[in-house]
Amino acid sequence: MTTAPWRDPALPADARVSDLLSRMTLEEKAAQLYGVWVGAATDGDGVAPLQREMTADFDWDELIAHGLGQLTRSFGTAPVDPVLGARALARAQRRIAAAGRFGIPAVAHEECLAGFTAWRATAYPVPLAWGAAFDPALVEEMGRRIGHDLRACGVHQGLAPVLDVVRDPRWGRVEETIGEDPYLVGTLGTAYVRGLESAGVVATLKHFAGYASSAGARNLAPVRAGVREFADITLPPFEMALREGGARSVMAAYTETDGVPASADPRLLTELLRKEWGFTGTVVADYFGIGFLQTLHRVAADEAEAAHRALAAGIDVELPTLKCYGTPLVTAVREGRVPESLVDRAARRVLLQKCELGLLDADWRPEPEGPVDLDSAENRAVARRLAEESVVLLDNPDGLLPLAPDTRIAVVGPRAADALAMLGCYSFPSHVLTRHPDVPLGIEIPPVLDALRAELPDAKVTFAEGCEVSDPDTAGFEEAVARAAEADVCVAVLGDRAGLFGLGTSGEGCDVTDLQLPGVQAELLDRLVATGVPVVLVLLTGRPYALGRWHGRLGAVVQAFFPGEEGGPAVAGVLSGRVNPSGRLPVSVPRLPGGQPWTYLQPPLGLAGEVSSLDPTPLYPFGHGHSYTTFAWEDAHAPEAEIPTDGAYELSVTVRNTGDRAGAEVVQLYLHDPVASVTRPDVRLIGYQRVELPPGVSRRLTFRFHADLSSFTDRTGARVVEPGALELRLAASSTDVRHAARIRLTGPVRVVGGERRMRCGVVEQAD
Repeated sequence: MTTAPWRDPALPADARVSDLLSRMTLEEKAAQLYGVWVGAATDGDGVAPLQREMTADFDWDELIAHGLGQLTRSFGTAPVDPVLGARALARAQRRIAAAGRFGIPAVAHEECLAGFTAWRATAYPVPLAWGAAFDPALVEEMGRRIGHDLRACGVHQGLAPVLDVVRDPRWGRVEETIGEDPYLVGTLGTAYVRGLESAGVVATLKHFAGYASSAGARNLAPVRAGVREFADITLPPFEMALREGGARSVMAAYTETDGVPASADPRLLTELLRKEWGFTGTVVADYFGIGFLQTLHRVAADEAEAAHRALAAGIDVELPTLKCYGTPLVTAVREGRVPESLVDRAARRVLLQKCELGLLDADWRPEPEGPVDLDSAENRAVARRLAEESVVLLDNPDGLLPLAPDTRIAVVGPRAADALAMLGCYSFPSHVLTRHPDVPLGIEIPPVLDALRAELPDAKVTFAEGCEVSDPDTAGFEEAVARAAEADVCVAVLGDRAGLFGLGTSGEGCDVTDLQLPGVQAELLDRLVATGVPVVLVLLTGRPYALGRWHGRLGAVVQAFFPGEEGGPAVAGVLSGRVNPSGRLPVSVPRLPGGQPWTYLQPPLGLAGEVSSLDPTPLYPFGHGHSYTTFAWEDAHAPEAEIPTDGAYELSVTVRNTGDRAGAEVVQLYLHDPVASVTRPDVRLIGYQRVELPPGVSRRLTFRFHADLSSFTDRTGARVVEPGALELRLAASSTDVRHAARIRLTGPVRVVGGERRMRCGVVEQAD
């Protein structure tokens, strides 16, 4: 029996795909360029922008006769038992393969922002919590576990991570980001990509690019970022995750920059991504993003023109379901309005990826191997550890925390007894189950109240909700104040409710006008403080909120960014002292709700000064966080030196745990560039190391700085290393500098590109 070359796994993938393409009709090639969303709602609320307007019914048998590129969210659309879901997906894949001439299955994709978005799957902390942990190795392990769960169910592609850098914390999707610094976002995002890809799952970087820089923090609003902001803040995390992480897919952003939608921008999706960065994977549309070229951006007159613009720019796959890349595209090609070569280009990329995934092999089988347990004990252990590492102790001025084990505690607030207070908008319970109120959560999520009672069994714990998250009703204040007045300490658990498109206070489409606590929670906190009973403020949020109103009036402040299913025990562990807090802020916490947008990456004119009555200085800076132990930073070796613009320099410090309990310190390295040819951020993160130390133990940390880390985009648009003075700052936050090294770069201006060093190596040694 003769086997067609495209079926021969011994041949190079490119040769196999070339042979296959030569045998395919236009309709068969086009069918590889779109996904299908089975079961997507066409009425009522959806999980994607304008889902009702953009989704149409279709005939399944007619559709798959030519093949199919992708299957959209077989698990993430409605509650499906994972075992039954895996079997159903396998049956669908066999049906797709049997319907077409070539027997090619679809790529199945799912959301996996903070865990596999499926019923009964582990809900991990949101990415903003990853940023607070400053622990790439743990994030990589989480990504690996998520990838294994996806593959166990027959899923090939994960739509994560989000590599948008926070530019305005009022934006609803801040919870989905890793933070406000591109180095932190890049290193942790790359770690997640490595984990996901190591499990054989295609990681999809999103949203490329500029999405988080939308004007006024409005979802999908135009991006008004300048060329250098785009190059030096927006793009580096994507470049790092591609070059170092090996991500095999990129999702085009919804937004437009300077009048050009990302989904129709060949300079972004082809010139930069493919020709300059060398990317060879697939570019997928954000959900309905191609159709939006016609309906929202109005740069295309009809669906065929939208398809043409997107294909020409470099989008290979239309998600989530067919609209423009189906009949409108095929008809336009037949009529000569769209070159067939564009279809061939995209189909080649899709089929090459299917070849990598084994979907073109004759022995391909869709049935999952092994058991399907999406919330295993091992998963929960990783979720617990990441949650514990991400809790940030913002303030504890008089040592009120840890709480005494036998104290009287009044737990107050709308987030204390609600399991959903732990989860972001892309967790399955918040994303899907809100439309299925009769379906149980499927996973155990202890809220803070229950976890604190378990943590401190000898304490007398009372509870009053006080108010709801965003409802203006204050009727519950009196009971909450009464419970607080009877206690030795009040734990006020306040924050956000994750949701979609205005149904929450945080999440996609849940943008806010300012950074005040939602609803009447601020007024409730005022009433609690007025009792005179010490108040511990616990925040479970998807963004930072302004806390200057209560500065100096609270016994302690604890920040957790939607810490996942194990977040309740993690927060309770910090309150009890079982967990020594080690989280550090991935975003600044403002003093006042106005004065925004603001992140710490400010040039001189972005800082406080006499020319304005508005002071944007944060209450708690980027990188800030306290511990229950103390650390000494000793024997710093940071001599003044001259190095060439292609040279390297080492600085080191010994960190000693001088307290009586184990803890973790996060040593951060910042760059200050006093004079440059364009204005630069006053400081920016270029390295960090989390170091865990038993009492009395020390470690020697050596940071290996390379001149490439000082590079930036100059007036010509080139990325350069300039000669001149620099200051390297070893610090506990962006403002808490412990040691500084003054160096001078010598020699000519050096242009750098993809070969440059993108991260600062750190060597950790026993002292």
